[in-house]
Amino acid sequence: MKSINLPVAGGTLSAYTIKNAPLATPPALSDRPAVAGRATSPARGEGKNQRIAFAAAHVVANPLADNDPWLDTAVDWERTIAFRHYLWDLGFGVAEAMDTAQRGMGLDWSGAKELIRRSLEAAKSRPDFGAGGALIASGAGTEQIDLTGPVTIDQVIRAYEEQIETIEGMGGRIILMASRALVKAAKGPDDYARVYDRILSQVKEPVIIHWLGEMFDPALAGYWGSADHMAAMATAIDVVGAHPEKVDGVKISLLSKEKEISMRRRLAQGVKMYTGDDFNYPELIAGDEQGYSDALLGIFDAIAPAAAVALSQLADGDKGAFHETLAPTVPLSRHIFKAPTRFYKTGVVFLAYLNGLQDHFHMIGGQQSTRSLVHLAELFRLADEARCLRDPELATKRMKQVLAVGGVH
Repeated sequence: MKSINLPVAGGTLSAYTIKNAPLATPPALSDRPAVAGRATSPARGEGKNQRIAFAAAHVVANPLADNDPWLDTAVDWERTIAFRHYLWDLGFGVAEAMDTAQRGMGLDWSGAKELIRRSLEAAKSRPDFGAGGALIASGAGTEQIDLTGPVTIDQVIRAYEEQIETIEGMGGRIILMASRALVKAAKGPDDYARVYDRILSQVKEPVIIHWLGEMFDPALAGYWGSADHMAAMATAIDVVGAHPEKVDGVKISLLSKEKEISMRRRLAQGVKMYTGDDFNYPELIAGDEQGYSDALLGIFDAIAPAAAVALSQLADGDKGAFHETLAPTVPLSRHIFKAPTRFYKTGVVFLAYLNGLQDHFHMIGGQQSTRSLVHLAELFRLADEARCLRDPELATKRMKQVLAVGGVH
């Protein structure tokens, strides 16, 4: 394996050579036999310890569109849907049109609606759909609302209702996303309760409520009516407790295992906790004597093969192997999601590019520019340590191409 000169802090270069072979990829779901009437899932296995695992999937931009990338959205639909099939083949559910897909950060409701429609059609085209495979749930939000003027609670309710009606009309399952408009309109916890009570009373099927922290989106600071996360949590728990039959689970993204565990233990019986903690996911998924978290994670987009292997090991009861497989991915994930955390999507897409899952390193909104060459170089090193470079020769070649644009030869 040839060495590559990678930039390091201080403006110097350091020679680096790939050290690790890629982790063996599990066989595709389509190549595995059906078990008890449903497809065997490499990401979930068949053991008593299996977990539900959604990967929040990114979108692939179209770099050949003649547009203004900071202002216009151009999606490569073929590659975007192919990436969903890649995740389904590994046994993951797809969490569609979430913040990983630059929802509200480049992808507006019109684009999200098209993405959801195409992804649902792709899921339904698969032979494993409805038989334990091709799980998909889609984000419903409120970004139709113009936040430059006053916002009312009634507007927030109507915006949620519009998106939910659209997704349900396509036959989709709902992930109820946190709303920037609700933060602006709400005067306190009672307004959050009013909105969620109204929405939950109307949904056709149980939803996943997504509490996205301000580290992912600064506009969501003070969600649930309090800047104190524990006080906010009390409001969220009351909302869920009032409608447990309408809530499949809660995805919490606060990057605090202590807060997630605290909330997990207080949820109404039968309501799942879906970890959104890209810093502490192995420990939270493994769980303790009082419970565990299922998963809805952006990092699973980037480390899908490793996560599929680990979840299968956990399902088979081998916690040691589960932790051994995932442990090297944690430094990689923490690097990708380092502050400013909202720029994590750049690292996710960069790794997809290195791994040959798309042909370019361009993003909606030009967000490939949100991380430095030094950051991307360290991501390359950590991906090698995690055995997440599935073709080291290709990854090295593509890393060199990106560096060359920055003047590193």
